[in-house]
Amino acid sequence: MQDRGLLISSVLAGGLLLAGGAWAAEPQQVWQATGLDGPESAVHDSGQGVIYVSNVNGEANAADGNGYIAKLSPSGEIQEKEWVTGLNAPKGMALHEGKLYVSDIDELVVIDTASGEITDRHKAEGATFLNDVTAAEDGRVFVSDMMENQVWKLEGDQFEMWLQDEALENPNGLLAEPDRLVVAAWGKPKEDFSTDVPGHLKAVDYESKEITSIGSGEPIGNLDGVESDGQGGYLVTDWFSGGLYQISSDGKAEMLMDLKQGSADHEVVEGENLAVIPMMMEGTVDAYKTR
Repeated sequence: MQDRGLLISSVLAGGLLLAGGAWAAEPQQVWQATGLDGPESAVHDSGQGVIYVSNVNGEANAADGNGYIAKLSPSGEIQEKEWVTGLNAPKGMALHEGKLYVSDIDELVVIDTASGEITDRHKAEGATFLNDVTAAEDGRVFVSDMMENQVWKLEGDQFEMWLQDEALENPNGLLAEPDRLVVAAWGKPKEDFSTDVPGHLKAVDYESKEITSIGSGEPIGNLDGVESDGQGGYLVTDWFSGGLYQISSDGKAEMLMDLKQGSADHEVVEGENLAVIPMMMEGTVDAYKTR
């Protein structure tokens, strides 16, 4: 089936897990949406029955007005390619109580999911590369600034820099857990975004703001998205080299899939056992069966 640049690849996955949760084989692709423009982040909205995908559609830090949010079905069909427009270079997204929070260079944009209307814009003064977004259960929203080693926080109507520390090692992906913020670090980027020392997973205690490594701190990759794997660990993408890792709670990393460069901020759809991965350089969103 092909529609508006959408390609569904019906390669069903079976026998991916051994008893006890160990991976038995490389996850297999079940669908692919094509024809997108620099897709960077995917978020599943079970209430609306859709997957939102942010599209940079240009340079990653250009205030060019080209960015947009697409809306896909859970099976990968593009329902509305330019569902929300009027953005610059939208990247990370998080969903909480009917609101979609989107990072956009130096702003956190709030979208009402029922109407598709932008309802608020929160300026991050001094930010230069807002990246991932995560929402805690209590409604606090955290946003990383990868280039400034910052984490911003929206609580109520107050948007402010919550933490700035070089120990964050250029934070990209964020995942809000009950007692801590999990951070997928990129490592200090050169001009071409490569690194001499790649990043690894870190954690920030909400109360003390103490930053610790998850595991030994051994370099893993230029990490982008981070999501729970449903087994006490994490599924994490490597943008620069391309790949999907499973990282255990003690920081041990295993590459599950070797992907092309640009594997960005993914979503894990638990009910469907899907890892939905935006491939930024390819203009596609690829979904893989994980169980």
